[in-house]
Amino acid sequence: MSAIDDLLREIDRAADPATAEILARYFQVKPGGYGDGDRMIGVKLSTLRLLLKPYLRLELPLPEVEKALADPVHEHRLAILCWLADRATRSLKPRTANPAELQAIYELYLRNTRYVDNWDLVDCSAAQIVGARLLDRPRDPLYELIASSNLWERRIALVATHKLIMAGRTADTFALAELVLDDPEDLIHKASGWMLREAAKRTTPDDLFVFLDTHAARMPRTMLRYAIEHLPKELRAHYLAKPQ
Repeated sequence: MSAIDDLLREIDRAADPATAEILARYFQVKPGGYGDGDRMIGVKLSTLRLLLKPYLRLELPLPEVEKALADPVHEHRLAILCWLADRATRSLKPRTANPAELQAIYELYLRNTRYVDNWDLVDCSAAQIVGARLLDRPRDPLYELIASSNLWERRIALVATHKLIMAGRTADTFALAELVLDDPEDLIHKASGWMLREAAKRTTPDDLFVFLDTHAARMPRTMLRYAIEHLPKELRAHYLAKPQ
């Protein structure tokens, strides 16, 4: 048995049916829900991270990791993505720098976006893997992802920019947000508004004001509310009052 098998067995032993029911409702694992077809076994993220901790320093074979990412159990995929995100983060640190490993993880991730199929799976991995890989490279892959018919690929594009934002590079966040103004999915509106808010926090709110002055009347209400959440009350009222 491999270390990955050991990890997945530990996760299975921590499964709780009552928690699985709660998680299934929360992640819309129901006919017509965005989690339709997924399988929850009932392991909270806090528990999952504790189980994963001893495995983070192990150099698991990427072919085995890729195979595990196709597992039908949601918590299994979440653990694998957390491991990949941690490895990608380590590959950028001076003492553990490994550009080749980051490239391999990035390619593995983009080959398998069909398994990164709920918002928690995207949010724990997109910035650390996709955003990190594109920090000092052309951002064309983000624009390919944002044009996808797949909800989760579009969310990956948006959330990936958080890594860029943390480095003070916000142009792509604003450009991508403009491309999803007419997106039909609320989860895209939330991700876009979240990244706009983060962009304003990390650099200057001036760029956000320009974006809002241009697009607030057209922005989906959820996107707008997320974007302006940390603005002063009078500014929030100003932008919310713009006619839709």
